[in-house]
Amino acid sequence: MPRTPLDRYDTRTIVLHWTTALLVVVLWLSAQVIDWFPQGAPRTDMRSVHIALGVVLVVVLVYRIAWRRLMGARLPRLGHPHLARAAAIVHVALYVLLAIEIALGVTNEWVRGDSIFNLFTIPSFAPGDRALRRRINGYHELVANTILVVAGLHAAAGLVHHYVWNDGVLRRMWPVPWRRVG
Repeated sequence: MPRTPLDRYDTRTIVLHWTTALLVVVLWLSAQVIDWFPQGAPRTDMRSVHIALGVVLVVVLVYRIAWRRLMGARLPRLGHPHLARAAAIVHVALYVLLAIEIALGVTNEWVRGDSIFNLFTIPSFAPGDRALRRRINGYHELVANTILVVAGLHAAAGLVHHYVWNDGVLRRMWPVPWRRVG
């Protein structure tokens, strides 16, 4: 893909962006309902779905970063330089938070130990250490909630760009080309 100014991001960048957003929301929602499932196979399966989606997020995130660095379209920054700098900081913060969240998820599983779809077992590296398990899980939840807040602010900024400033920022990342009517 060209690394020259365009009016919107390339299709792969857009798909990876929205796939990441969808995975974050689905992972957060799945974490909220795991305890609704009865002990045993149903809860193990739901937790396994959450873990499997976390692995998918790792793959998407690594691919997304590699794509952006190597091939993704580069668009010029729009708007005031201070706003463009703030947007860049928010993007980096989201990547960093996602990386921390993934590391905490892996740590959570290693501390807890788990069965994945009753097919194989992840051994616990701290069997019986409930305090450590609660602490790591608490950090995992805190970072997940922080990601939602920062992503929500990111989305709100996109809506302000679109509806208040009408500067085309949201159209650059929208999944389908935006056609003006009239």
